[in-house]
Amino acid sequence: MIGLFFKCALGAAVVLLISLLSKSRSFYIAGLVPLFPTFALIAHVIVFGQQGAEALRKTALFGLWSLIPYAIYLGTVYYLADRVSIGMCLSFATLAWVLAAAILLYGWTSFYSA
Repeated sequence: MIGLFFKCALGAAVVLLISLLSKSRSFYIAGLVPLFPTFALIAHVIVFGQQGAEALRKTALFGLWSLIPYAIYLGTVYYLADRVSIGMCLSFATLAWVLAAAILLYGWTSFYSA
C-alpha cells in the first residue's frame, strides 16, 4: 500500500513540476520532464532480470525505434498547433502516433520475431 502511495505522490509531483515549468520563462522544459526514463528504467531492470542482457539490448533497440512514432506525434502537434483547435490537434497527433506505432510493431515483428 505504501508503494502505491509513493507512485501516486511521484506522479503528482511530476504533474506539479510540469505545471510550474509551463508557467515559467523556460516553459519548453515542461516538454522534457515527461521524457525522463522512469518507466524505461523499471522495464530494463525487469527485462534484464527475466531475460538477460541480449533481451535488454533488443529492448533498447526497440526503444530507439519507438522514438519515430513520438517524433511523428510531435511533428503533427507542431504543424497543427496554430491551424486547428487544441482538441483536434492532439487528437490527430495521437492518431498519427497510433498509426506509426502500429507500423513499427508490424515491422519489428516481421524482422525480429521471437
